[in-house]
Amino acid sequence: MRHRLPSDLLLLVTVVIWSLNFTVAKYALEHGFEPLAFSSVRFGVAAAIFSAFTYRREGGLQVGGRDAWILLGGCGLCIWLNQIGFVYSVDLTSSVATVALLFGTLPIFVALIASLLGVEHLNRRHWAATAISFGGVALVAAGSSGELGGDLGGILLGLFTAASWAAYSVAIGPLMRRYSPYKISAVVLLIACVPLFASAASQLVREDWSRIGGLAWAACFYSLFFSLVVTNILWFTAIERVGAARSALYSNLQPFLGAIFALAILSESLGRLQILGGLVIGAGIFVARRREPPVVNVE
Repeated sequence: MRHRLPSDLLLLVTVVIWSLNFTVAKYALEHGFEPLAFSSVRFGVAAAIFSAFTYRREGGLQVGGRDAWILLGGCGLCIWLNQIGFVYSVDLTSSVATVALLFGTLPIFVALIASLLGVEHLNRRHWAATAISFGGVALVAAGSSGELGGDLGGILLGLFTAASWAAYSVAIGPLMRRYSPYKISAVVLLIACVPLFASAASQLVREDWSRIGGLAWAACFYSLFFSLVVTNILWFTAIERVGAARSALYSNLQPFLGAIFALAILSESLGRLQILGGLVIGAGIFVARRREPPVVNVE
């Protein structure tokens, strides 16, 4: 059964959940979790729960022929690299706002990849909307009171994380016409678990599980269930309807929303330029929506 809620509402809810996840993941990493131990635990539990639910709902997890190779060799690889990049970018950079800001580059990566592969034909309005939205991201950066510094490796990993998610979003688009988002998400979670657990083996062995408090475990649960399972369904359902490039524009709200959550939870500041940046980001999304057909051909 497909979601009947408006695509824009699905995208907005997804971005709100993702935005809070920056702060949640930072808290978990600062209160006991090793980076890859955190990432592998959330992925492993989410994969087990979600694949069992999907198997019962759809009667199987089979995908056929070439599609299986796309999921195995392309999507699984992208998600494995994406999760490593995300957890270490959060761990290494100096603020949640920094990592959230880096995700403002996602529409640029999506547009470039989609255009190069011929998946979507982008018009001038979309390129203008991307430029406007990224200008809003720059305002959020300028209003961050000099707190955008961080480990260079973490910043580069943040950019890499955005690029890997963009590649995944574009690659998965055509498959959404043949399989439900439930099945695709379940299969990709299971595939990505294998290299992720292999990468995390040493940290899982040396992790001091006794030092992880209740709130850190609650953060892990939020990150695995809401930010991983729920958002996968919402995000890819929206991609099926409106295309990867337009969907990715909503990710530019993450710097602004991430700053709000950081203000409330981590006591980071929120200035006038950041507020203005959020308004400009919203303007970019509005420009992308004007007079566009409801569904973009993603094949």
